[in-house]
Amino acid sequence: MKSLELKNIVKRYKTHTVLDNLSLTVAEGERLVLFGSSGAGKTVLLRMIAGVIEPDEGAILIGGQDMRDVEAEDRGIGMAFQNFALFPHMSAYDNIASPLTVGKSSTSSIADGVGKVARLLKIDHVLSHHPKALSNGQKQRTALARALAGSPPLLLLDDPLRNVDAKLRFEMRLELPRLLAAQGATVVYVTQDYKEAMALGDRIAVMANGTIRQIGTPEVIYNAPADIEIARLFGDPTINLLDVTPKSGPDGIYVELSDVQIPLPGMPVSVVGKPCVLGLRPEAVTFTTVPGSIPVTVEAETPLNEKTVTLVLTARKREILVSRPAGTPGPASGAATIAVDGSAAFLFDKTTGARIESMAEYRTNGEAA
Repeated sequence: MKSLELKNIVKRYKTHTVLDNLSLTVAEGERLVLFGSSGAGKTVLLRMIAGVIEPDEGAILIGGQDMRDVEAEDRGIGMAFQNFALFPHMSAYDNIASPLTVGKSSTSSIADGVGKVARLLKIDHVLSHHPKALSNGQKQRTALARALAGSPPLLLLDDPLRNVDAKLRFEMRLELPRLLAAQGATVVYVTQDYKEAMALGDRIAVMANGTIRQIGTPEVIYNAPADIEIARLFGDPTINLLDVTPKSGPDGIYVELSDVQIPLPGMPVSVVGKPCVLGLRPEAVTFTTVPGSIPVTVEAETPLNEKTVTLVLTARKREILVSRPAGTPGPASGAATIAVDGSAAFLFDKTTGARIESMAEYRTNGEAA
């Protein structure tokens, strides 16, 4: 395994800046997920690490070695990109075996290596087929198998599960972390699927407009998003966002929904009277019959396998999504009341979109700085 370090990377195409002064460090053996919407710069960054394209500015270090004059084939990298890049004249078996053949492995060890990864990816029945006879999903899995077979110290995976069916995609979210951990490779994994990012990454780097907006563990990204946009990207159903103006009372900072006070523990007094956006994950909202709860009207209910999502309207016609485990009782229509867990709520600056830190976070981050 090898570490990866990117220092102040800049890439431009004519007047368009694709990567803008981007810096990143991936530790040996770490799985880092690059997450973001199409056009964020994820694939360009991956191809730059691989040596397919060169940065206009900055440095790429693999295992502490500057890659400036190192050709792609000499970087010791395993790659699986969206366009498959399979050798059309070779069978799936020979495509997967190619890095092992280059490494001069024995015939038996090649067969063992190909068979193991092919069984995992459920393509062992098409190993004799050439790429033209494979479905897109099989091509994608063959490309992934080839990248894994050589056990490279650094592995670059560009959305390798995009073209596989939903069932296999779910299974691979469970299997891939174990396989990658067993190989011990340092992994950079690109995806636009937040569930995949949460399942596969030791850390997630959220990219937008050629920069990294936030980097942290899946738990940090979900429970402490840096801004509204990141909060929107992670979660299904999406986060509830409500315009509020915090107030101060004897028990601390609070906001009001339908004239019911929602305490926000630990929020700084600087938010009082300031236009903000309250972020509520649907699972932080529950149906209740406790007196003094928020009155709502149930508009629609949608069962989603493991959970049920309900759309409700407040007295002022503001929409809120409520999520509860499947089978849990709850109203399907008419009048109801809800409770909000203020300790799980987010507060965002309405102008900048940045999340406002609690006093505990501020003290921790201040000490760390």
